[in-house]
Amino acid sequence: MTDRRAGPRIWVLADPRAGTAAQALGIAERLEERLGEPFRSIPLAWSPLARIPWPWPTLAGLTPPVRAELRQGAPALVISAGRRSAPAALWLGRRGARTVHCMRPGFGIWDFGIGGFDRLVLGQHDLAGKTPPLPPNILPVLGATHRLSPARLAATRAEWAALAELPRPRTALLIGGPIRGEGMDPAAAGELAARVAAGSGSVMATTSRRTGEAAAEAVARHLGGSPGRLFRWGDAGPNPFAGFLAWADAVVVTGDSVSMLSEALAVAAPVFVAMPGLDPSAAPRHAALHRSLYEAGQARPFDAFPEPFARVPLDESGRVAAEILAAGLLPAGAQPVAGGIPAG
Repeated sequence: MTDRRAGPRIWVLADPRAGTAAQALGIAERLEERLGEPFRSIPLAWSPLARIPWPWPTLAGLTPPVRAELRQGAPALVISAGRRSAPAALWLGRRGARTVHCMRPGFGIWDFGIGGFDRLVLGQHDLAGKTPPLPPNILPVLGATHRLSPARLAATRAEWAALAELPRPRTALLIGGPIRGEGMDPAAAGELAARVAAGSGSVMATTSRRTGEAAAEAVARHLGGSPGRLFRWGDAGPNPFAGFLAWADAVVVTGDSVSMLSEALAVAAPVFVAMPGLDPSAAPRHAALHRSLYEAGQARPFDAFPEPFARVPLDESGRVAAEILAAGLLPAGAQPVAGGIPAG
């Protein structure tokens, strides 16, 4: 058995979904930058019991190998994200770890569940309609935390320096798909691409898994005569998503993905939110997110494209990391707790 007393003080419970895991990993990476010490990422795997919204600390939703891994010790700080990881984070909290959780834990946070976390990082769109003052352990953010830090953007800009040769203004077009399901309406996707091309010197476009092949083909047709680059979901080679953002003079992003919207806000370019063929009334949470970004001056609806506007890059992952340190949630010199922890 590994002696955890010499191991990382910070653990990340990494959800299998990349967008969810990125919220916790982004915070941990910013702490690593500040402290100069590594963190430990523990990939999670779910048992059938993960479907249950457990309202108390437990490892029941995890597979036996992951349970065994967590029972070997407890860190000074555990960072988690998503409903299914919340009970496991609280279980480690009962064993001495300080806890920072991203997203709603899904078991009635406005009741007894909220007090179990040292910090609960929630998007302002998830707090819409909540009457202040908020509980003191809630840390509101615009959008969601993510891994696209200023340092990573600087490195990406150098890595994708060839994009500087594209005609300006360069627009990054980030296309998702239906909020639930797959397959964007091809006509709406093509119309979006055509309008972006008409207002740009060049277009750097990406599609996602949820865009669908028909919509991606429509985008390709409407961008075919324009300078730029199209990277379709599943294309071979490195994904230029971050490079497109790093070199963009403007960003047009479909409003279906909280993660994609939040990452777009990491750059200084004006950000425009499009809803091609998507019904905002069917996704009130996303509509609340868009409103929060518009009210903060961080984004505008696509109708305003391509009129530029000034905004400051958003670094919510860095702000959360700074709050963790300022609140003393990672005491200097604290080490993980080692030893056999009984089952829970």
